[in-house]
Amino acid sequence: MTGRKHGSLLCSHKRISTSVGKCTSQPQVKPRSSPQQLVGVVGLEIHAQIRSGTKLFSPSPVRFSSPPNSLVSFFDASLPGTLPVLNKRCVEAAVMTGLALSCTINRKSLFDRKHYFYADLPAGYQITQQRMPIAVDGVLNYCLMGGKTKNQVFRKSVRIKQIQLEQDSGKSLHDDVQSQTLIDLNRAGVGLMELVMEPDMTCGEEASAAVRELQLILQSLGTCDGNMSEGQLRVDANVSVHQPGDPLGVRTEVKNINSARYLARAIDYEIQRQIQVLESGGTVQNETRAYDSKAGETISMRDKEGLQDYRFMPEPNLPPLMVYEDQASLPVGLDMSQAVVVQELREALPELPNVTRDRLVHTYSILPEHGFTLVNEDGLVEYFEAVMTQTKMNARKVIGWVTNELLGGLKLQDQSVSQSPICPFALAELLELQENGHISSSVAKQVFQEMWRSPGKKAQVIIQEEDLGLVSDIDKLHSICQRIVDSHPNEVIAIRNGNRKVLNKLMGLVQKETKGRADPVLVRTILQDKTS
Repeated sequence: MTGRKHGSLLCSHKRISTSVGKCTSQPQVKPRSSPQQLVGVVGLEIHAQIRSGTKLFSPSPVRFSSPPNSLVSFFDASLPGTLPVLNKRCVEAAVMTGLALSCTINRKSLFDRKHYFYADLPAGYQITQQRMPIAVDGVLNYCLMGGKTKNQVFRKSVRIKQIQLEQDSGKSLHDDVQSQTLIDLNRAGVGLMELVMEPDMTCGEEASAAVRELQLILQSLGTCDGNMSEGQLRVDANVSVHQPGDPLGVRTEVKNINSARYLARAIDYEIQRQIQVLESGGTVQNETRAYDSKAGETISMRDKEGLQDYRFMPEPNLPPLMVYEDQASLPVGLDMSQAVVVQELREALPELPNVTRDRLVHTYSILPEHGFTLVNEDGLVEYFEAVMTQTKMNARKVIGWVTNELLGGLKLQDQSVSQSPICPFALAELLELQENGHISSSVAKQVFQEMWRSPGKKAQVIIQEEDLGLVSDIDKLHSICQRIVDSHPNEVIAIRNGNRKVLNKLMGLVQKETKGRADPVLVRTILQDKTS
């Protein structure tokens, strides 16, 4: 349903206890102490724009940032006599999404008209699925990082009440300077999936993690690009607070949040705002609010006490939407090009993010938090596995390079994995040089930085040009170590008295003199011999 919805499809609330404890997000409104702590209850309604070349009921193309009103058919503009023609691709996308979320796929679903009057909805109604949606009763399993060390992975789930197909509205562009509103109908009629999540979450951190997981699932399925900044994934949050065991409190709806980070902040702010209102003796109003990201607070838009009558009615120009379990269930004489077969779509499902995480942990013996990081960064799994196919280095060491050096550098420059100046093959070549003892770990990091500054330049070339290979002259290493030992008598005495940690200082001095080119294992052996 569109961003101007007053009612909510959420049914009975149910709070799921969390093993993480308190959420780590820091809201800006501080509650006063109370005899029994109030807790948040959060449900979500998510509009996902279907990845399709054309709109839900018309042949108009779907493109972002096209000139205003350049992608509008007669049907989109609601000219008299025009009729909707259902886009099969959109139906398949909804079915695939439902299967990935363990939903029951309704073999028969219905379309309805939802009436409201707004300038960017020329027909005066939206075609949606109010009575019988295409998928129901699913579950989204997601992971949450937390715990005392902030790197424990907790598995959680949220119930999916339903997934319904509907058309998007156009866009109103408000010109305050000339006091006018301009209408762009390019987006009008674009196919949406509305996913209604039951209120099984307790804070912004959980909601943000659930949305991020859904985003990954949709992207892996290819059913939605999930770019929130372009409006391809829009979130409404239903938020209330109550004392555990008591009836649920009055909820507010925070509308059209287009960032997972802002979603967490908006929900946590709203929870603490409601707690403050109640503890001050006030009453939480049933209202629609917006999140002001600059001020970091939610702002009242309109109250919801007077429920708007949308005058839902069956869509007379669309027959019931039928999908079929398998080829054997297809009616005789049905046009095969228009049939949506659930079994075929189920077999085409790709590996989903939670399965990928488990596979990475099992295959490479890495930690769950490593699998979480790899999967949650677009393209990082493919990068890591490409490196692993070309190096004998231990997977946990490779993880360190990929998540610390590579990902850290990319985040500093606000770049994606696909924009990395170092390709997987080049990184694997560098790691092999370190693994085979040609360079030390400190030199490897030095070479990595030069490769970053000079894309395409091979590690071996840099090592040769900078003379960074390990010192192989044993006599020279003995001489350097002897000089360090002779010039630090106090440290030698401490080592001989049992303080072995001081040996690390001498090793550091040797590495400084050799510019990190000495084999640390060999240096330690030589120093131990000379200080014993």
